[in-house]
Amino acid sequence: MTTRLGSVNEFCWMDLKTRDLPGTAAFFSTTLGWRFAVDEEDRRRATKITLDGHLIGGVSDLAHPVYPPGTPAHIAYYLAVEDIERRIAVATAHGARIVVPPFDAGDQGRMATLIDPAGAAFSLWQAHHFTGWQFPLHLASAPHRMVLACERPDEARNFYRETAGSPLTCADFVAPRGGLTATPQWELAIGVDDLDSVVTRVREQGRSPATWQDETGRCVVRLTSPEGLTFQIRRLER
Repeated sequence: MTTRLGSVNEFCWMDLKTRDLPGTAAFFSTTLGWRFAVDEEDRRRATKITLDGHLIGGVSDLAHPVYPPGTPAHIAYYLAVEDIERRIAVATAHGARIVVPPFDAGDQGRMATLIDPAGAAFSLWQAHHFTGWQFPLHLASAPHRMVLACERPDEARNFYRETAGSPLTCADFVAPRGGLTATPQWELAIGVDDLDSVVTRVREQGRSPATWQDETGRCVVRLTSPEGLTFQIRRLER
């Protein structure tokens, strides 16, 4: 696999936006083994998520006044691009709308948030000093693939190909499971070695994970935190 999550024109980062940071950290630490800790080298003292010492995501507190009151817990995903202004122009020309105009995130990079024509939110990230997550291929409990379920998956695939300038190799575009209609959103698929053990730990946390088979017949489990943050869990393909 020559292209992977974290490459330019692939998703490169996630930010868990929560009103219960301790509860969110406890849930995902127990079920997936993620470590949540304040980054002492970050002047903002942001909470980062690591796995076996590898950086895989960040956490934002929705109680911060920068977020409008009532903003629901959600996960922001960042698509890495080389020229954010150019890619915004392409995205909007193909039906996207801008939610947060581009701005500099300190010296780390430049970002913007948009809604795609299917209704799913995504962010663009042009790296300066921070390129996003970095971890070995096939690391258990790490980001594996991105998934967007929407009514017109082929149209969504074409939109992101045009927006990024090349196909998203590590993304899947699928129809809603069982014909269900819901607001489209990107979900991260996590690869694990022992799917049954993850399911057991989820149930021990008082949660009932949804399970189904994807188009290839592979078992998929949707892990949902008490706040409603969701991930798809799959067995790693080695």
